[in-house]
Amino acid sequence: MGRNRFALLMALVAGLSGCGENARLEVSDGYGPTPQLPEPNPTLIPTVNIAQAIGWPQGSKPVAASGTQVAAFAQGLDHPRWLYVLPNGDVLVAETNAPPKPEDGKGIRGWVMGKAMNRAGAAVPSANRISLLRDSDHDGVAETRTTFIEHLNSPFGMALVGNDFYVADTDRLLRFRYQPGATSIRGPGTVVAELPGGPLNHHWTKNVIASRDGKKLYVTVGSNSNVGENGMEQEKGRAAIWEIDAASGQQRLFASGLRNPNGMAWEPHTGQLWTAVNERDEIGSDLVPDYITSVRDGGFYGWPYSYFGQHVDQRVSPQDPQRVAKAISPDYAVGPHTASLGLTFAEPGVLPPPFEQGALIGQHGSWNRKPHSGYKVIFVPFSTAGKPAGKPIDLLTGFLDDEGKARGRPVGVINDQRGGLLVADDVGNTIWRVTKAK
Repeated sequence: MGRNRFALLMALVAGLSGCGENARLEVSDGYGPTPQLPEPNPTLIPTVNIAQAIGWPQGSKPVAASGTQVAAFAQGLDHPRWLYVLPNGDVLVAETNAPPKPEDGKGIRGWVMGKAMNRAGAAVPSANRISLLRDSDHDGVAETRTTFIEHLNSPFGMALVGNDFYVADTDRLLRFRYQPGATSIRGPGTVVAELPGGPLNHHWTKNVIASRDGKKLYVTVGSNSNVGENGMEQEKGRAAIWEIDAASGQQRLFASGLRNPNGMAWEPHTGQLWTAVNERDEIGSDLVPDYITSVRDGGFYGWPYSYFGQHVDQRVSPQDPQRVAKAISPDYAVGPHTASLGLTFAEPGVLPPPFEQGALIGQHGSWNRKPHSGYKVIFVPFSTAGKPAGKPIDLLTGFLDDEGKARGRPVGVINDQRGGLLVADDVGNTIWRVTKAK
């Protein structure tokens, strides 16, 4: 029996409740432009430390930072992951989960990961719809909910350009015709571009954001593996951000070497595109920090050959020193294994100091770190030069209970254009709204 197969069997026998090594550093040591990067610590049994999903007890909610308050904007949703706000204030929510991935679930490793996702509350079938939430009286609670678009294929990102509404399904970018004020869209969308999908489709989420003039669309595509172990032929077009011409559908690679980019947002002072990226697993609880970074046109960010710039990952075979030499260091680390997904920039006057100028990040939470990391919404202060300018500050916490079980898991974050920040919670099946305390 090979070593890798034996390791997976041992992990299976040990169960899903905290096998492997422990962190030697604090999560905060993995913050900032120069995080601590200790030597890799791979173990015979990978660290598996899953926060069991239990949902919110009746009447409970997350803990908001001093000077802010939180309340439920909408509840009883079906695995809400991503958010988009229309010009009239209607809130769209992608109720979605992973599509069938028969090739990704094969073997002992796939079986173990399937059990892990089930324990984490991430194995529910995908509702495959976008719902519209309307708060007509502006009291911070949605009174009506309608099905906006249904029969999608694991939808995630959304963007409106004029009357063209774009949806990033797991395997294609679609365009629908939107009429202002409409509560639903009927009929199939038009395919703008095909996206990497297929029966493996390891990182399935695809996000989309439009350029300021609406002529270009930027789409995230995560890798098909942890560190290329399925072969680089399976990674064609992946671990990347693509630029797509809205009129013609023509595509070009905008940036690569980004293991699993999710959130994207335009930094308000510089107009620079930023993204939130999930880094690699299974080399210790302290490696590798997830990060947010500005995205350079044509930039290569290391995956799978190196991490946080030019720190070589010895597990990758064959190595590629020439590409490593070109790897760009990300701008700002946000902690190892935090699963930082959501990203938006604060709008002035929405939240009180110190949350007025900077990035807001939804951290879905770890499975490969002991103790847990993430499971909160953080704020990274920015300067007017468009760069991080301080340590992260917790905005919304309390998603884990005292026993380490997950009452909720934050994903998408977005300003609601009405003085609040919305947070999608796919375990709590709730959209939370954070505002200034009264």
